[in-house]
Amino acid sequence: MKISYNWLKQFIKIDWQSEETAALLTDLGLEVEMVEKYQSVKGGLEGIVVGHVLTCVQHPDADRLKITTVDLGDGTPVQIVCGAANVAAGQKVPVATIGTILYDKEGESFTIKKGKIRGQESHGMICAEDEIGLGNSHDGIMVLDESLQPGTPAATVFKIENDEVFEIGLTPNRADAMSHLGTARDLRAGMLQSGVNIELITPSVTNFRVDKRTLKIDIDVKENKLVPRYCGLTISGITVKPSPTWLQNRLKAIGLNPKNNIVDVTNYVLHELGQPLHAFDADKINGKIIVKTLASGTKFTTLDDVERSLHEEDIMICDENGPLCIAGVFGGKESGVSESTTSIFLESAYFNPVSVRKTAKRHQLNTDASFRFERGIDPEITDYALKRAALLIQEVAGGEITSDLIDVYPKKIEDFSVFLNFNKVAKIIGQEIPKDIIKKILVSLDIKINSVTDSGLGLTIPAYRVDVQREIDVVEEILRVYGYNNIQFSNKVNATVSNSPRTEDYKIQNVVATQLNSQGFHEMMANSLTTANYVQHSEMLQEEHNVTMLNPLSSDLATMRQSLLFSGLEAISYNINRKNTDLKLFEFGKTYHNYPSGYEEIKHLTLFLTGNRNQESWTTSQRPTDFFLFKGYVNAVLERLGIQKTQIQPLTSDIFSEGIALSIGRDAIVEIGVVKKSILKSFGIKQEVFYADFNWATILKLISNKIKFSEIPKYPEVRRDLALLIDNGVTYESIYKIAKQTEKEVLKNIDLFDVYQGDNLSEGKKSYALSFILQDNSKTLTEEQIDKIMNKLQKNFETELGAVLR
Repeated sequence: MKISYNWLKQFIKIDWQSEETAALLTDLGLEVEMVEKYQSVKGGLEGIVVGHVLTCVQHPDADRLKITTVDLGDGTPVQIVCGAANVAAGQKVPVATIGTILYDKEGESFTIKKGKIRGQESHGMICAEDEIGLGNSHDGIMVLDESLQPGTPAATVFKIENDEVFEIGLTPNRADAMSHLGTARDLRAGMLQSGVNIELITPSVTNFRVDKRTLKIDIDVKENKLVPRYCGLTISGITVKPSPTWLQNRLKAIGLNPKNNIVDVTNYVLHELGQPLHAFDADKINGKIIVKTLASGTKFTTLDDVERSLHEEDIMICDENGPLCIAGVFGGKESGVSESTTSIFLESAYFNPVSVRKTAKRHQLNTDASFRFERGIDPEITDYALKRAALLIQEVAGGEITSDLIDVYPKKIEDFSVFLNFNKVAKIIGQEIPKDIIKKILVSLDIKINSVTDSGLGLTIPAYRVDVQREIDVVEEILRVYGYNNIQFSNKVNATVSNSPRTEDYKIQNVVATQLNSQGFHEMMANSLTTANYVQHSEMLQEEHNVTMLNPLSSDLATMRQSLLFSGLEAISYNINRKNTDLKLFEFGKTYHNYPSGYEEIKHLTLFLTGNRNQESWTTSQRPTDFFLFKGYVNAVLERLGIQKTQIQPLTSDIFSEGIALSIGRDAIVEIGVVKKSILKSFGIKQEVFYADFNWATILKLISNKIKFSEIPKYPEVRRDLALLIDNGVTYESIYKIAKQTEKEVLKNIDLFDVYQGDNLSEGKKSYALSFILQDNSKTLTEEQIDKIMNKLQKNFETELGAVLR
């Protein structure tokens, strides 16, 4: 939000430097992000003075040039070569002196220098109006009033306005401050707290009166709940033309382009008081103004010449023929003010904030009016703002007020009532603020004190403070005006020791994240809002289980995600498109489901792996990542958490082309697999992607709080290898289970280190090379014991699997 300092000074007579004012506004919660200088003419006509042309003769070597002698008021006339046909002796003209910086039409600067033109010296430049930013004409030099004294700065003659503009990062809750009046109110409260007693000056409307009652337009509000207050009047005999310089300067300073005097006044009052207004061409209104909703699908063309399809909940300003304007959002093409307009109907209203916001989002329209209406404006200044605008229009466009001000306000919007407890204030702030200061602050914020007791205050909060409806809100108001920097810090440090469990969620997350980071993974955080279309990629995700937003920002952010897969694929696609193809990503996040039993949130840890396992180098050859590498990362996470003895089961899933699930008993822990190419194709991904989805709630349940210690073995371990010829259908898991059942005490580990299938083996056969680690914690194993165990293992493999020792 932009606030003009000159405009602000119309409400508060202040002589502070802009930096000092910006600091106070920031302390009050209206954070000033930047202070920009504004000049109504770029450069401010600095270096340009009034010159008196003493002589003017033809240039000897150029037919189109003349040599002039110009008095610049310093007693030493200078010679200037000029190419304008209308230059003549005796004129008063604007002269850009040596060193003056001027700007061309594209805004590029150039400096006036001493030089020679066709052999004649020239000490400056006699200017046309377009050369110094005072107009568009380049027909000749500007000829000024003869009464002006040579040497007078042009900035004084043309009353160049210099302003400073505050760029305020306004938070959405501060609807009351979305105007110069609102900002001035806050500034005054802060100055009173700083000991500067100053008055808030508001524009007077005492001169408002009805000139004639010749053009009455009745108002019929059909939707009182959506339109609690609606005011209007007519003004006739106006002349639509460009606005005066002062009005244009005010709008330009805050970044608005002036259009015509009627539209400019409505914009001026909007930014001055925070009340949006709209002007209709009265001659285009048939009958009376009707405020209502229309049937869904009704077509309506707005001012931007776009035909829009209306929703049945859109508030519309209509006449007896049809719609004229989308209330609080955008005007209609057919009823707008044009150069031929001579009479207007001027509207000022309070619309339901939620309704306006929904309409603006539906039609993807974001205007200054909707920005204020949807956050909540002051319902008590509706008629005051209308009177203010009517007087300004008469000032800049002429005309007469030709109807009474009609105010449809059947049920007054009530102020908020709050009881403020003094002890609560001290407890929340951490410091006791004197009661007199609290009362003074509240009064400066237009909060009425209805009752005073030893324990607290009974307060009435004005309706325009939509963000102050609870006791805690009032405490925040007191604190921001009192000053956060004025709260003292205690020299005493209080600390408590809590016995928190080791398995708190955030601690486990940190342990896992640290490990994954050390393995080259990068943590990602995706938006929980996504598109509803992703459920089409999986039968397990059903559209009726989507948690949908009532008021989505866009169709791509309309639904809470049911899976973390698709947001991860979005990130992978984004990186691949930017030539970052080797990716290791993980995310802690939640999925959201609308089940018949109610809403449910489920927490997950997901891992993504794609691309090559190492960077290209002359010392190592590039190898693509594979399923077994990815499974190793998954197992490493489980081992780090102390989760062992998992069972592996084949996984049938419509998101995986192949995959497995790891579980303990009936508790599924993680699903691992290769994402289907059909899903990857929809994201524009052509390389293989591995995906793992951990059920985080199950993992937390499996982790024990108790730390278990075991003594380091004193006796050596022994390794023995077996090469087994087995059927292709035999899995490593079956071998592992048989081995563990055969020897539970001494057999510590089993590893598959080679798999061979080739021409030297019988059809349907494969060779597994396995290592077995044996160790007795109480003694050293003898060769006889080792051979006995290995023979037993071999026999069981032969019996149960038909294995043959190679």
